[in-house]
Amino acid sequence: MYGYDQTAAAGQGYPHAGQQYGHQQQAGHQQAAHQQYAAQQAPPPPYGQQGQPGNGQPLYPEQASPPSLRETVRAFTNGTITSEDFQSIFSTSKVYCPRGETPGFLALHNTQQPVIPMFTTLKELRRYAGKESRYFVITGAEVLDLLPSGYGFVLDMEGEHRVVIDAKAVEEMVDFAMRRMYG
Repeated sequence: MYGYDQTAAAGQGYPHAGQQYGHQQQAGHQQAAHQQYAAQQAPPPPYGQQGQPGNGQPLYPEQASPPSLRETVRAFTNGTITSEDFQSIFSTSKVYCPRGETPGFLALHNTQQPVIPMFTTLKELRRYAGKESRYFVITGAEVLDLLPSGYGFVLDMEGEHRVVIDAKAVEEMVDFAMRRMYG
């Protein structure tokens, strides 16, 4: 029998070494062993529900899932979060950017300052640029790293909660990110 020391099993309800199992008896022992193993090897709780089974308390409460960028934009436009909180969440979030035939950002030049349209979700991008539009996805930190000097950006241009970050604010965001990263 696999995984058992047959000599140690003698006297514990298991047959002695060399004794033959009947098909049903062997299947019953294998099933019981499997159930015991499965109980010891219970799968981890689903993501976001970490903790000890049965007590309902998260093992690491500080690891709650961060808000989406869309929720963050809404909270920022409503004034319920600070600009520092917005920047922290923005830098780690995915940003959807429409793209043209050549690599790089598409810019709008018919505004006071040139801005790059960006979107918090693919749905928002599709609302602005159409279902067949081409796009790329980067993080907010990458946006700050790659954005051309003198350009701002607008998040969810066609959305209910639009955020316009001008070129000066982009520079301040870059300075904030550098201070956080390098002290």
